[in-house]
Amino acid sequence: MQAVDDCIRQRLSSPVVLINQLSEYIIRSGGKRLRPLLAVLAARACGYQGEGHITLAAVVEFIHTATLLHDDVVDASELRRGQETANHLFGNEAAVLVGDFLYSRAFEMMVDVGSMRVMEILAHATNVIAEGEVMQLMNCHDADVDEERYMEVIRSKTAKLFEAACQLGAVLTGRPEAEEQALARYGMHLGTAFQLIDDVLDYSSGSEVTGKRMGDDLAEGKPTLPLIRALSKGVPDDQAVIRGAIESGGRDQVDAVLAIMERTKALDYARAQAEEEAAMAIRAVASLPPSAHRDALAELARFAVEREY
Repeated sequence: MQAVDDCIRQRLSSPVVLINQLSEYIIRSGGKRLRPLLAVLAARACGYQGEGHITLAAVVEFIHTATLLHDDVVDASELRRGQETANHLFGNEAAVLVGDFLYSRAFEMMVDVGSMRVMEILAHATNVIAEGEVMQLMNCHDADVDEERYMEVIRSKTAKLFEAACQLGAVLTGRPEAEEQALARYGMHLGTAFQLIDDVLDYSSGSEVTGKRMGDDLAEGKPTLPLIRALSKGVPDDQAVIRGAIESGGRDQVDAVLAIMERTKALDYARAQAEEEAAMAIRAVASLPPSAHRDALAELARFAVEREY
């Protein structure tokens, strides 16, 4: 992962001063580096011994970071990971354009790897992520979004890049189709579990833990799984409160919504769904050859649902 960080820093370099300033801010702001970690672990779990996985891990992180930059502009976010967002510090225009730079640099690096299959996977993933972002935008302030529609959004917006990162490991090593698909399923289930826990944490942890303010999703009118579950299980008065909160956004109803979630056990339900996704992820990689890297993939799935940040 140190090699991945070195690659990220080197390939973010640009003669344009503002790009360098914003890129350095992004690097320093940290993050879990979970997606590039998956690319590294998946490649090693498949027995890969080269260096191409370092480049692809950096590519995955560039794509992810570009989506975050654009996300924060769309959501008018001021905080991420407890720090001011790039758009809040540098302006929306700079954040969008540097996000574009990250996308273009990622595709430039894909060409360096010299694999049409790698490009196919990442190009498709990037397209699906964009579709997921648009679907989420359409769902905002819509209290009629059901569980199926919401799961489609997070499988596109979040889980697709997890899936691609894991799939690349098998592609790099020329592993059989069955192993490639096993890693793809692992990534999809892991990414889904990860997002569901993020949904839970939005209503159960404060900014000192998550780097976000509690109820940010509600304030933005996003109908996530805990809200959808509470709406479906609440009494009519509860449903009216939640529908109004989703449709209007803001923080006025956060306390009332939290009380309804407690009564309907909506957070427990969402966490249980995440645990089931993690279990499916672990089962997906059980067929890989035994190794410390395969064990680490399974441990990562457990971490995804046990974390508090």
